[in-house]
Amino acid sequence: MEVRKLNPAVGAEIVDLDINNITEAEFGCLVEAWDSHGGLLFRDQRLSNDALVDFAARFGELEAAPVMENGRTPVPGYPEIYVVSNVLGTDGKPIGSLGAGEAVWHTDMSYLETPPDASMLYALEVPPTGGDTWLAGMSAAYEGLPDQLKVEIRGKRIKHDGTFNSGGFKRAGVEVREDPRESIGAYHPIVCAHPRTGQPALYLGRRRLAYVEGLELAASEALLDQLWAHATKPEYVFSHSWRVGDLLMWDNRATLHRRDPFDADARRIMHRTQIKGATAPLAA
Repeated sequence: MEVRKLNPAVGAEIVDLDINNITEAEFGCLVEAWDSHGGLLFRDQRLSNDALVDFAARFGELEAAPVMENGRTPVPGYPEIYVVSNVLGTDGKPIGSLGAGEAVWHTDMSYLETPPDASMLYALEVPPTGGDTWLAGMSAAYEGLPDQLKVEIRGKRIKHDGTFNSGGFKRAGVEVREDPRESIGAYHPIVCAHPRTGQPALYLGRRRLAYVEGLELAASEALLDQLWAHATKPEYVFSHSWRVGDLLMWDNRATLHRRDPFDADARRIMHRTQIKGATAPLAA
């Protein structure tokens, strides 16, 4: 097994490892690599639904997948698997969620008091072009902040809005409020400490309807614009072009991610699992 960096700021590829046959020693190395790099890529995997769930569960208790945009529950018999797809079923309805459009930079479900620690995405069908997934390393982004900005955000919290998902779709039953101070969501520290390593990292969630606690709205918007412009600079990001059999996992406590759009006539089917948050995000 080889750990090969994908970018100095985020991500590593795990080479020559079959997820179906991992020893305890190899798994220990995976956890160390995950803590160090924030995201791990495994290529050329052949995973059944059982194997995907079993592998994800080694990292912690799994979240039950939410009801998808089509109103359906997840994969029958596998309540932990969420389908990310633009494909239509025989009834003409999508078999999954998020369609073929762009998904903006975000951290999964950060509007919850205790968001998931990690997410995994496994590729079953991929379009010939487009649909790339990007990761941004938030530990490196924090380290690269100007000292004055580090001082400015010390002790502050962001309200993470829960009105819209990463594809820009409004969540069912949620009222849209244009003032972020009035929308639903949870407050989390802007700078969080990784629970195992203690490494500080920016924890931004998503930009839309975010709010910095205690600031006038204009001041909050200005500060958030600064942070987002910095955190998504090219030196902090990695772009992954998918192949069938790829599994990509990321640490929601240490990364942002997003997706490029792709041709709506091309098929894309991914299975996602998420590891429950062990604790609420902790201030660094």
